[in-house]
Amino acid sequence: MPRPRNPRQVRCIPCTDYFKPRGIPLRGLEEVTLAVEELEALRLADLEGMEQVAGAEQMEVSRPTFARVLASARQKVADALVNGKALRIEGGVFRMAENVPLCGRHGHGWGQGRGGRCGRRFRGGQGFDGGEEPSEQSA
Repeated sequence: MPRPRNPRQVRCIPCTDYFKPRGIPLRGLEEVTLAVEELEALRLADLEGMEQVAGAEQMEVSRPTFARVLASARQKVADALVNGKALRIEGGVFRMAENVPLCGRHGHGWGQGRGGRCGRRFRGGQGFDGGEEPSEQSA
């Protein structure tokens, strides 16, 4: 029996969790599932330009673990893009980082960094839905 995986630290959940090729009906597509921690590894390495050591520290994993998560993510994204598959982002073994700066425009986000993309940031296990705004105290 394999030992249980330790949760990886991530800074947010993306707003968009599904991508598919344009013009192809969903029912006719194969699907690839990208775990949330795999997306976080892609964000840190490829969007933020972090070295693997820094990315591993940010996710609170070893450098070899970060490298495996990143390689898996890159393989899945390449498979979806090259072979015209849908890409679903969900699941995985992760926990939310504490004290992540929020997007001032939407009340959620990736935090500060070169990416600066909006995502759905969780507080206390509760996500922000559509129009829900965080309270002034938490911003």
